[in-house]
Amino acid sequence: MGVFAFSDEFTSPVPPARLFKALILDFGNLLPKLLPQLIKSVDFTQGNGEAGSIRQISFQDGIGLKSVTNRVEAVDPENLSYSYSLIEGEGLLDKMETIVYEVQFVPGPDGGSINKMKSTYHTKGDIVLTEEEVKEGKEKALEMYKAVEAYLLQNPEAYA
Repeated sequence: MGVFAFSDEFTSPVPPARLFKALILDFGNLLPKLLPQLIKSVDFTQGNGEAGSIRQISFQDGIGLKSVTNRVEAVDPENLSYSYSLIEGEGLLDKMETIVYEVQFVPGPDGGSINKMKSTYHTKGDIVLTEEEVKEGKEKALEMYKAVEAYLLQNPEAYA
């Protein structure tokens, strides 16, 4: 098994606590509303969002992916951090044992935030990830992030 880790940072004019509440704590309600063309539904099949919970995200037809299942590893509202593992997903886990995602929101310049994200890919056997495969995943995550950020900027009272 190979292990490949990638880190990114994004800055946002939105304060970290608002992004955490919207992107992490209310993901299942907010994202299907903001991206109905992408996300059909988000449901907890076990738990309610705490560590150990299992969440299934179902995508719209034509996306190329029917659904993915995540296990929440840790939720820390005090430190605005969150981690989860991708444990099921058509096509995604043909090459992977699992993918672990860690996110933390910290104060940034001018009242905004710096959002630190780390992805750790645990591949099966001797499989090596291509840069294109990693880029595709980042782009999908960034699309969701940007949709939430735009919503929060347009609705300054939301998640305040």
